[in-house]
Amino acid sequence: LSRELHIPLVSTNDCHYLRNDDVKAHDVLLCIQTGKTVNSENRMRFRTDQLYFKSPEEMKEAFKDVPEAIENTILIAERCNVEFRTDHYLLPNFPISEGNDAGRYIAKLASDGLRDRLGSEITEEYSQRMELELGVIKKMGYSSYFLIVWDFINYAKQKGIPVGPGRGSAAGSLVSYALGITEIDPLKYNLLFERFLNPERVSMPDIDIDFCKDRRPEVISYVAEKYGKDHVAQIITFGTMAAKASIRDVGRALDIPYAEVDRIAKLVPNTLNITIDDALKAEPKLKELYKSDERYKELIDIARRLEGLCRHASTHAAGVVISPEPLTDYAPLYKNPADDSITTQFDMGSVEKIGLLKFDFLGLKTLTVIDKTIRYASENGKEIDIAAVPLDDKKTYDLLSTGNTTGIFQLESEGMRDILVKMIPNRFEDLIALVALYRPGPIGSGMIEDFIKRKKGITDVKYDLPQLKEILDETYGVILYQEQVMRIANKLASFSMGEADILRKAMGKKKRDEMEKLKIKFISGAKNNGISEVKAERIFDLMSYFAEYGFNKSHSAAYAYVSYQTAYLKANYPVEFMAANLSSDMDNTDKIVKFISECRNMDIGVLPPDINQSEREFRVSGDSIRFGLEAVKGAGAAAIDSIIQARKDKSFESLEDFIDRMDSRRVNKKVLEQLVKSGAFDDIISTRRSAFDEIENNNGRRKSLSLFSQADLSDNENDDDRSGEWDENRLLAHEKEALGFYVTGHPLTKFADYLLSLNTVKTSFLNSSKKLRDREEVTIAGIINSIRKSQTRSKQEMMANFVLEDDQGYIDVIAFPDTFKKYSSVLAKDSSVLIKGSIEVTDKGSKIHAKTVLPLESDFNSDSFSVEVNVSSSDPKESLVSVKKIVQAHSGKCPLYVKLSLNEYEATIATQLGLTINRETIESFKNIFGNNRVRVTHNELIS
Repeated sequence: LSRELHIPLVSTNDCHYLRNDDVKAHDVLLCIQTGKTVNSENRMRFRTDQLYFKSPEEMKEAFKDVPEAIENTILIAERCNVEFRTDHYLLPNFPISEGNDAGRYIAKLASDGLRDRLGSEITEEYSQRMELELGVIKKMGYSSYFLIVWDFINYAKQKGIPVGPGRGSAAGSLVSYALGITEIDPLKYNLLFERFLNPERVSMPDIDIDFCKDRRPEVISYVAEKYGKDHVAQIITFGTMAAKASIRDVGRALDIPYAEVDRIAKLVPNTLNITIDDALKAEPKLKELYKSDERYKELIDIARRLEGLCRHASTHAAGVVISPEPLTDYAPLYKNPADDSITTQFDMGSVEKIGLLKFDFLGLKTLTVIDKTIRYASENGKEIDIAAVPLDDKKTYDLLSTGNTTGIFQLESEGMRDILVKMIPNRFEDLIALVALYRPGPIGSGMIEDFIKRKKGITDVKYDLPQLKEILDETYGVILYQEQVMRIANKLASFSMGEADILRKAMGKKKRDEMEKLKIKFISGAKNNGISEVKAERIFDLMSYFAEYGFNKSHSAAYAYVSYQTAYLKANYPVEFMAANLSSDMDNTDKIVKFISECRNMDIGVLPPDINQSEREFRVSGDSIRFGLEAVKGAGAAAIDSIIQARKDKSFESLEDFIDRMDSRRVNKKVLEQLVKSGAFDDIISTRRSAFDEIENNNGRRKSLSLFSQADLSDNENDDDRSGEWDENRLLAHEKEALGFYVTGHPLTKFADYLLSLNTVKTSFLNSSKKLRDREEVTIAGIINSIRKSQTRSKQEMMANFVLEDDQGYIDVIAFPDTFKKYSSVLAKDSSVLIKGSIEVTDKGSKIHAKTVLPLESDFNSDSFSVEVNVSSSDPKESLVSVKKIVQAHSGKCPLYVKLSLNEYEATIATQLGLTINRETIESFKNIFGNNRVRVTHNELIS
């Protein structure tokens, strides 16, 4: 029909569609969308096979009795003519006073701002750069754009909403720096304006802004009020069914067991934008499954049909559009049924194509952490001007060089820690380089190792031409930044900065034809500057190679600044900084566990909640951190508000006093129970156990709060002596129940030395390490947090899935039937266990396939264990006497082996001695023979 009427439609090459013969694919897609499987009873089904775009011949046949219906399609089409212009920009006007214009106004603001930044004496270099930038901005018609950005950033700062120092190429603009849009002086760090705006390559400016994640909506609301709610909207985004997701979705719909589908999905290589067809060519095992099993063939065939289809619509994380007239004049809108929010129906790319102005308002949690740290410090009489922190602080670089970077922006990963320890950064430029280096390209090419060797003087730094030293000195001769490519082209071949930016982009995108033309121009320009053709060609090829890995230095500098700020706060205000991190991740149990562990490593005490001292969030209490009341599970906002309000005039003196003063509708039985278990009443009660008894026996006016049954309160204890406190295990279990994690201690602490000698790993390592190999064997200790026991598909055997928790996080564990059968007595909630198993590395994280599950015992006096002591010494007799003394002091049933090293000979001797393994035993051996000289082994852990 479109051919006959000459109406252009979207080409099928540009969109995904399903043919009429894809009946099964249609049905599976419907199952995915409705959350059903093909075997579900009474599910929605397509009752017709006619749901497709029909050919002109089919339409004529269908309407042969009403031929005017076909003719009317022409009339309808003529009335539906819509044209979109893609050759202009729809810039909103920034409201300014009468008699002024945007160009003059921005020039005045920038001039005043630069004087505020630099003082009254502005050098010629800054004046010329400012004049250049303002000229380009005005000529390209972007003055209003900059004023809009300046205005809402200025609003945020006036309202105390934390704003980032900049991101992306905008940090290379002096005008942005003068207006307060960015916080990095571009001239100080050789950042180029042309990397941001290039009059020789016209494109819209793109200033992305980071705001405090909690208060970002306030800025969007301000923009909507200023320019009109009908002029402002967030932008839609579409989730698509990528290769792995498509296989998983189709597998669920076809009712194929998860384990089988998961195995197939994992065979798709982790390559960006890979298709199922590409995966079948690249992975022989996937192709073999496809050919050998009809079920898998159907799964993969349908997944290929659905691959690339839109799965769902949602709101873009950052994109906001502002239009000069109501948005409905330019684009269709979409109302999200989940929250009634309005977005454009056009996605980010389409919005930009029709010329609408797009801004990225990003929520950055790190800004919230910085803001809270400053606030907590101020509450304790310490004032921090985060914009003026010295960039040469020794404590900061010492901290970074240790790799203890938990909580530090962009530097937390294991890979980053490893590089920091090797690099030993000692200046801000090193951090800029580090942010640029830590990417797949440089990591895979060996650039990082080369950079570190050059920095340390292991590898000599040489320059092909003296002119390159000034440009590459800060990166030890390595071309690391896109801006360096541009500066080389400018200095050696007299390219304008605009031309240099075009060259940079062509090299980065590998545009061969364009590069060949520019190469001729580069060599010619270099020869005019006295550089030989051979050297010019070599340098051009070197630039081309490094341009593939080149990074935007402006972005790297801006984000390195945030990294440095967080490192500075951790090094100089550690308690406030860790309290801020804890407060910012209150709802993330994994993060809280990690931060509490880091506090312990830093010797920062983490105190339980206190009914008289705790605020909503975590707070600094002397040299420790006090839990916030919001962390107590079940204590809602109403309860916390009433507690804080009631204690304003007078602190609570006793539990009875608290009950009398509380509104039982807000602080009910469950809330009170959780507060006691969390330790919130510890300062006004004798024991937590007695507090439960007091509640039970209380005859005050709030009897409605005293409804605990004796069975609940006794916690199934049969003893009559109720004068003491619960034992440590019960106390910790109650804390865990009330807070979601252990605070005053951890059940694994008493096993620390033993576990260290067994070379156990932590969950944090398993969840973050890039070095893990699939099926690698590990030993780990932890508490079974939750467990689900189930029958296998054959329903003849039992297996278990459980969550293992240690003092640094959680990991999923599977005990298949053989393991379950052997260790079922140990597999119970809250059991402390030692597991040996193999790691399964998935795209969603790691999990363990358990082979051995042993109970952790407080007394290791058993022949199930053995101890090996390495007594390598010039005087073995004296060493053996020392060993004997330790065994006599700690005699027991565990066999002892002594490893002797004499000159080139080495032998392990099985002694007739036995000992008990405990902290004192381990420490005694370490004190005499040193760390790593004693190894404890459970015999069942030996393969």
